[in-house]
Amino acid sequence: MIKTVFKFIFKLIIWFLAIPLIGVVIYKWVPVPATPLMVIRYIEQKQADAETVWKHDWVPIEEISKNLQLAVICSEDQNFLQHNGFDMKAIEKAFENNNKGKKVRGASTISQQTAKNVFLWPQRSWVRKGMEAYVTFLIELIWTKERIMEVYLNSIEMGNGIYGAEAASQHWFKKSASKLSKSEAAAIAAILPRPLKYRANPATPYIAGRKNWIIRQMGFFGVLNYERKDDK
Repeated sequence: MIKTVFKFIFKLIIWFLAIPLIGVVIYKWVPVPATPLMVIRYIEQKQADAETVWKHDWVPIEEISKNLQLAVICSEDQNFLQHNGFDMKAIEKAFENNNKGKKVRGASTISQQTAKNVFLWPQRSWVRKGMEAYVTFLIELIWTKERIMEVYLNSIEMGNGIYGAEAASQHWFKKSASKLSKSEAAAIAAILPRPLKYRANPATPYIAGRKNWIIRQMGFFGVLNYERKDDK
C-alpha cells in the first residue's frame, strides 16, 4: 500500500514538472492563444452579469513599438537584460523594506510575471510560488529574452478585458502597437501594476506622474538591444 502511494506521488510530481516543460517548449514558437487569467476574468464577468470583454490580438514583436518594450522594462524590471529570471538585488531590497514595516514591495521580474501569467493561476500560495520559480527557470533556459518580452507583451492584462499590446494600443489610443509614441507607451506601462483600476488615457495626475518618471528612465536606459543577453 505504501509503495503504491509513493509511486502515485512520484508520477504526480513527474507530470507536475513535465507539463510546464512541454508548454514552454511549444510556446517558444507558437503564439499563446489564452492565459488562465483571461479565462478567470471572463468567468468573473459572467458571474457578475457584467458585459463580457475579452480583447486579445497576438502580434509579433516586430509589430510592437520599441517604445513600449523599453517602457515596460524601465517600469517593471530595469535589470531584465542582465538577470537570469530573478533579480536578487531587488529581492533583497524588497525583503529589507518589508522587514522594516515599510510599504510592501514586490520584486517580480518580467520573466516571473510571464511565467505566472501564461502558465499559472493568480492566487498567491507557496505551491504557486514554487511553480513560478520552476517555470521562470525554464523560460530563461529555453526562450530568448526577446521571446520572453514578446510573450509578456502579448499576454499581460492592460485594462478591463484588454490583454496584450495590440488590444491595449487600440483601446487606449486607437492605433496599432507598432505606432505608439514614447509618451503613449509610457502611459500604458504606468497602469500595469493595477490595470483594472488605472487608465492610460486620459491619464489621472498619478498616472501622469508615473508616465513622466518612466519617460525619464527610458532616456537613462538608452537604446534597447536584446543581444546584450541573447548572444550568450
